[in-house]
Amino acid sequence: MNQEALNGLKTKLENNHQFPGTYTFKFILPSDNKRIAKLSSHFSAEADIRFRDSSKGNYTSLTIKEKMQSAQAVIDVYQEVSQIEGIISL
Repeated sequence: MNQEALNGLKTKLENNHQFPGTYTFKFILPSDNKRIAKLSSHFSAEADIRFRDSSKGNYTSLTIKEKMQSAQAVIDVYQEVSQIEGIISL
């Protein structure tokens, strides 16, 4: 995401979400255990992580619910995981 998009997301988060609070992240990755583990490592042990494979098994979607302290913390997670090859953030 470019800086303008990140600033827009931060504004929307601040206006529509109460922090600290639970935030739901959604991602799609190629079905690769190393990539999934790398993504999961960005979240705490208390995070609620749910996996769902695509019908052909080529992709895995992850829904992750995590308590976040601020809109900036959410932005930081998106920036960190964007380095994972093939990830799609929803």
